[in-house]
Amino acid sequence: MRFLGVTETCDLAALYLRLQEEGHQVRVAISEPGARGTLAGLIEQVSDWRAALEWVREAEGEGVILFEAVSEGFGALQDSLRADGYQVIGGSAYGDRLENDRAYAQALLAEHGFPAGHVHEFNDPQDADRFVQQYPGRYVLKFSGSDFASSDNYIGRLDDGRDVRAMLRHRAGSAAKFILMDFIEGVEMGVGAYFDGKRFLRPACLDWEHKRFFAGDMGELTGEMGTVATFEGSEGFCERTLGLLEPVLRGHGHVGYINLNTIVNADGIWPLEFTCRFGYPGYAVLSPLQATPWSQLFEIMLGRSQAQFEALPGFSTGIVLTTPPFPYTRKEVDEPIGLPIIIDGALSSEDRQNIHYGEIGLADGDLVTSGLYGWTMVVTGCGSSIAEACDQAYARAERVHIPNQRYRLDIGARLIRSDWAQLKAWGYLP
Repeated sequence: MRFLGVTETCDLAALYLRLQEEGHQVRVAISEPGARGTLAGLIEQVSDWRAALEWVREAEGEGVILFEAVSEGFGALQDSLRADGYQVIGGSAYGDRLENDRAYAQALLAEHGFPAGHVHEFNDPQDADRFVQQYPGRYVLKFSGSDFASSDNYIGRLDDGRDVRAMLRHRAGSAAKFILMDFIEGVEMGVGAYFDGKRFLRPACLDWEHKRFFAGDMGELTGEMGTVATFEGSEGFCERTLGLLEPVLRGHGHVGYINLNTIVNADGIWPLEFTCRFGYPGYAVLSPLQATPWSQLFEIMLGRSQAQFEALPGFSTGIVLTTPPFPYTRKEVDEPIGLPIIIDGALSSEDRQNIHYGEIGLADGDLVTSGLYGWTMVVTGCGSSIAEACDQAYARAERVHIPNQRYRLDIGARLIRSDWAQLKAWGYLP
């Protein structure tokens, strides 16, 4: 098969490498100049993805275009390419709206039985400031649109809302749409599945993300520092969440991954936000649990040939190994690239399935850091228990040596300590 990756910063580097290892032809078009060192020497790059469309079309039913981002217009572009006969996996205009227009997504969820009344949309920080002054409480501030990073959001800590009001005054003059969400105590967990345009493939996955930069959930909100995931025991939670939305999604042309992040407690399931594309590092964390290879999974999605794929039991724990300037970019903080990457010992086939290159390229035959962010690598471990998966992941992380690398040392710890038992007590896990 032929796969063309259309990307800004090449977040799916490990996936492209997996496809190439499976024997397929892969080309990647990276639009951000500062990211073009990623996969250098490892995957063929093209300067203009449009010029490669004929290469995809020549493969007929064996040609696939993979989109990564939810940038302005990317979803509509994918819909247009599908209308022109191309096989496209990634997202859709409707998926972009679900992810970027937070108020719209919450209203849709409320129509399908999810809790309502805890989300308030604003265009003016001063209006929101007056709202919090009138209704003091603990709120979560989240911005709509693809132009905002995770670190732009703020989770309030004070019961009277003074800290949120201070953040709103800091944003005075901004014209961006945003929401204030009532802070809800509970356990954060996500549910995700691959959508083939008509239905969600089974099994779905359950995931528990760790978004703060430092252990103990301190520091900046990052895209993600690590995740525990499983396909096992997901059916009941999926039917209560994504399964309710299957009729709504049908007919919008979306072909790709969809994740709904939630807070759950004794009172119910409270939706937070959608991810309507491949999430990083989520796709890498799921990869070692997917017994069906990526190319076959994509064929199933495009051909709608079956409703299921093969997944392994147990858990996968992923740890993101970062280097400076993460969690910022080299546009903001000047940090070098081209730092050497050393992995101790020979890599077994199991190791290769659990080491997922991120912003990495080749220089003089050696692996080196590259890219904008310092998302250098994800390592995973798998096991029949969360603890076993975490132990394997951390043992693998200790074998990787990169100057100034950082990663959290507590991925999965709270889930093991308390959250898993609490979720079972509430009835969300079998």
